[in-house]
Amino acid sequence: MERPVTAGGDTATGAAAADAGARAGAAAGASRHPYRTMDVPVAGGALRVGIWDAVGPHTADVLLVHGITSSHLAWPFVVDALPDGVRAIAPDLRGRGASRDVQGPAGMAAHADDLAAVLDALGIGSSVVVGHSMGAFVSVVLAARHPARVSRLLLVDGGLPLDVPPGLTPDEVVQSVLGATADRLHMRFADVAEYLAFWRAHPAFAADWSEPLERYLAYDLVPEDGALRPATSYATTVEDTIDLNTGTAIGDALARLAHPAVLLTAPRGLRDEQPGLYEEGHLAGLLAQHPEIRHERVPDVNHYTIVLAPEGASRVAALAAG
Repeated sequence: MERPVTAGGDTATGAAAADAGARAGAAAGASRHPYRTMDVPVAGGALRVGIWDAVGPHTADVLLVHGITSSHLAWPFVVDALPDGVRAIAPDLRGRGASRDVQGPAGMAAHADDLAAVLDALGIGSSVVVGHSMGAFVSVVLAARHPARVSRLLLVDGGLPLDVPPGLTPDEVVQSVLGATADRLHMRFADVAEYLAFWRAHPAFAADWSEPLERYLAYDLVPEDGALRPATSYATTVEDTIDLNTGTAIGDALARLAHPAVLLTAPRGLRDEQPGLYEEGHLAGLLAQHPEIRHERVPDVNHYTIVLAPEGASRVAALAAG
């Protein structure tokens, strides 16, 4: 299996990042679903893709699309809750994880085309597509641009327009939507332990800290100038945030949506606050505009733990498999 994070030189921080990445990959392989990775050629480079193969006869595929500053290792709880016959495919989107060096523009259309390339590389004609956060927006655009590749959509706390105040600068839009999640992309950490401590103090995980979460977070780090930094590109994060909040791709894709779709929302947000990303009044208006989308509120989860803790992930997996 390839190491998801490679070290630069022989510095202690580089070695720590490499070791963290190796341990994260090994942890992914600890699932009963056999884990492997592959690199898929896309415009501007290669996309790292994690694959959890079926246990026994292969009966179905699920394409898992992570959030805006996340990676393909965001799905351990969901994968563990999938039936044995399901194969799970999860890429690092361009600008994230081991796909961080893919060149060229990002945006919802570019990510959607990358996902189609992943399906091509694996010989998958059509798949259930599960997207979390920004991944849900990408999934909606995938269904519009490549409709034959999507059998149905599961949108997890994302995919419908957010209630972002008008007139903000690009950086202000990022701050409005992501806050500290984006701030960390400018930070440097002495070692993996310091990065884990940063997240352990985050209110989203106060009640849901776990070893799989630690391994997911460790994968996020890459060495730079004697320290460690998150792999996600801030510039790509800005580009994607602006596109999904002020561009036309999402509105156009939703207007053309013809696939069965379920929206799962979390009652709490990125900092475990209430309301979550979708305040009830705003969400009611969106659902009235899109009666074809079935909505379900998952109780007692926040924007992260809807996939990164067992309770939320089990509901995601059940709907993905169903």
